[in-house]
Amino acid sequence: MSKANSTETRQREDERDRGSAHGAAGDQLSTAPREERPDTGAGVPAMSVIGWARWFWRQLTSMRVALILLFLLSLGAIPGSLIPQTSVDDMKVQAFKEQHTTLTPIYEKLQLFDVYSSVWFSAIYILLFVSLIGCIVPRTGQFVGQLRSRPPGAPKRLTRLPAYTTWRTGAEPDEVRAAALAVLRKRRFRVHEVGDAVAAEKGYLREAGNLVFHIALIVMLVAFASGQLFKSEGGKLIVEGDGFSNTLTQYDDFKSGSLYDSDSLAPFSFVLDEFVGTYEESGPQRGTPRTFEARVTYSEGADGAERKDVIKVNEPLLVDGTKIYLIAHGYAPVVTVRDGRGNVVSRSAVPLLPIDNNITSSGAIKVMDGYKDKNGKKTQLGFKAFFVPTFAGEGKGQMFSQFPALDFPVLALSAYHGSLGVDSGLAQNVYQLDTSKMKEFKGEDGELLKKMMMPGEKLDLPDGAGSITFEGVEEWASFQISQQPGNGWALGGSVAAIAGLAGSLFIQRRRVWVRAVRGADGVTVVEMAGLGRSESARLPEELGDLSAALVTTAPVAPEKPAVSTSADVDGPDATNEAGSRPVQPAEAPAEGAEK
Repeated sequence: MSKANSTETRQREDERDRGSAHGAAGDQLSTAPREERPDTGAGVPAMSVIGWARWFWRQLTSMRVALILLFLLSLGAIPGSLIPQTSVDDMKVQAFKEQHTTLTPIYEKLQLFDVYSSVWFSAIYILLFVSLIGCIVPRTGQFVGQLRSRPPGAPKRLTRLPAYTTWRTGAEPDEVRAAALAVLRKRRFRVHEVGDAVAAEKGYLREAGNLVFHIALIVMLVAFASGQLFKSEGGKLIVEGDGFSNTLTQYDDFKSGSLYDSDSLAPFSFVLDEFVGTYEESGPQRGTPRTFEARVTYSEGADGAERKDVIKVNEPLLVDGTKIYLIAHGYAPVVTVRDGRGNVVSRSAVPLLPIDNNITSSGAIKVMDGYKDKNGKKTQLGFKAFFVPTFAGEGKGQMFSQFPALDFPVLALSAYHGSLGVDSGLAQNVYQLDTSKMKEFKGEDGELLKKMMMPGEKLDLPDGAGSITFEGVEEWASFQISQQPGNGWALGGSVAAIAGLAGSLFIQRRRVWVRAVRGADGVTVVEMAGLGRSESARLPEELGDLSAALVTTAPVAPEKPAVSTSADVDGPDATNEAGSRPVQPAEAPAEGAEK
């Protein structure tokens, strides 16, 4: 009975020693803030306001809450991608509201048409920002403290560590420790000698990568926020030969962040010299663009020298921090309008909007000033226009283009006269014709006057009201002029986040101890053990490489012939703790066990 009690006591001591060994060796392997656990008991006092504030701060700055907030931010961005946003396209938002009268009030209350500036999205954004800072600051301090400190001394029982090996050598203990210092330093370990052992540590880049990842997240959040607050973005459609100056009045549409100052528009201008587009002429990809580029002449500043460049899709022109993107292309029929006396009232290239991939286009031609009817009364003209760059021919189906290039251009017009409604003060779509206050020109058959024309042909208006001539076709290109100051920081933060995450995942923090002491028989006993922050199959391999390098200086001593006893029943290869082969913790003899 006493022997059994002694065995149980010894086992409890072993378990306590094992826990203390791992605790002393591994307690500082992580720089994560330690959570304070409240004492559990029947009489737990109620927390004060300050206590609740501290508890809330600990929860907010925990990694668990940071991940939850990041997940919520990702979920919050989903409606911003699926629902039209006012900051992107107000016309799409209005069309959505007209089509979904039931959902619109709900979406407006939830601010789903302005997701990225909504109260709830901003709250998640700010809380995530604070949470990350609260995570990083204490971890950084702890990490710097660990960099300045030395690896802890060797545990009492190295056999309890996950990776362990031992051998006997004829070298002196001091020589073994000196050789261990040299070998470990060569492998880029931080080392120092503590008592009868050498302590070494490696893998600090793991925690550094973790900190870099979180700092990069903050940089990305700041970059995205500054990009939204200080950005400017506008569109401009330009016909060949026309130009653009970067002033607010020159934009077709313009949007900016809430903190953007329009006086900070970069001074530059450019002219669209020519648009070049070529297309696949045969095969399954017929009509696919092969060349799609805008050749421009630009100048930077008020008196800058003129330079030529080519803007391609996804290859913008960069001028003074502003990027000019090529986003669309189409055709602008050149028409000349004359009054009843033959005087030229208007001659211009009128851009039409494409409605399919073959650039079938529609739009409106408006004559607002300078026209008088046969009685000398000022009035306005309007023409609904439908253009195809490649016409299939008469009797070959509907009038839709067969190819995007200008192989067989045809322009179809229908004519109106009266008031265009442009004097009402209400904004109008330049590509649509409001005929509510206009009358139709009648043809000989009494129906609406229509005609399909090729370049050079003319449509005569009835009763000597004048004519409109289809002179030819020019091409137009649509550009997006944007200034987003946070893009560079966002890109740098993304790259740093990936690098930091890779370091935190693939680099292992580990410690190695080498103990060299003289045994009872005068032969030096060398013990090596390793401990990693997490389980890894590479740790025993690395320890084996280190021991192989150290054996060259401290070679294995030959075994003395052992006297045959009853203990030989374990076999000729069995060894004790001072044996010459690697020993795992489970294989190490328990202290006090019978030999």
